[in-house]
Amino acid sequence: MWNKKLLIACLSMVMLFSSCSKFQNVLKKGSVDEKYNAAIAYYERKDYYRAGLLFEELIPLIRGQKRSEIANLYYAYCHFYQRQLQLSAYYFKRFYTQYGASKYVEEAMYMYAFSLYKDSPEHYLDQSNTDQAIAASQNFLNRFPQSKYTEECSRIITELRRKLEKKAYEGARLYYRIRNYKAAVITFDNFQKDFPDSNFNEEVAYLKILAQYEYAEISTSRRQQERYGDVVKFYTDFIDAYPESGYKRAAERLYSSSIKKLEKLKKNLKKS
Repeated sequence: MWNKKLLIACLSMVMLFSSCSKFQNVLKKGSVDEKYNAAIAYYERKDYYRAGLLFEELIPLIRGQKRSEIANLYYAYCHFYQRQLQLSAYYFKRFYTQYGASKYVEEAMYMYAFSLYKDSPEHYLDQSNTDQAIAASQNFLNRFPQSKYTEECSRIITELRRKLEKKAYEGARLYYRIRNYKAAVITFDNFQKDFPDSNFNEEVAYLKILAQYEYAEISTSRRQQERYGDVVKFYTDFIDAYPESGYKRAAERLYSSSIKKLEKLKKNLKKS
């Protein structure tokens, strides 16, 4: 039993070394045709690492040839399948830029956007890649509105916008939690403008009232009249938009308190 297992292991090692030796021989000494045929064969066997190394050697040697187009496309895919997503995005973009008349332009443009999408980080991290992915997906839809990839690109844009929405929402709430009320009000306001259809907007509208109220509370008397006035304005906007809101009572208390404080401020101003 053990002899059989040992024999299988030895045969596997021999085949592995033979395969490596064959690959190294083609990579270092093979002709252009041998490298090309081997690269295609490795690619079709899903050995993207070896295929990629061969395509990297080949591409400068076959520039201008008809088969250069496939080599460049497959090279981009080699990076994608190895999850080297920044590189795959780069090479798919380079492909559709260099081969503008290719029948694969649509596919390459989609894969450029898709690579950026797959490289988009968690919502709490920097979202530069997410912005790029949205822009690339939108550019694709503008150029190929009837593409077989249209539905997927639309889904990508929706998903990534939700990610940006969540980051913006949590960022605004963070300002409130650390008591930077002025920044909280500004970011809540920006959120409403940037994401007018968000499910968070009812809560955000209430939190903007709350943050403005807290901001007015810690302000100097000289500034309080204007800032409590903004609480009143924000409440009016809130109640117009969400007359049956679950935050209605809490918002009304802030509104009533602001009205009383404004009246008191006016009285004090008259006395002075």
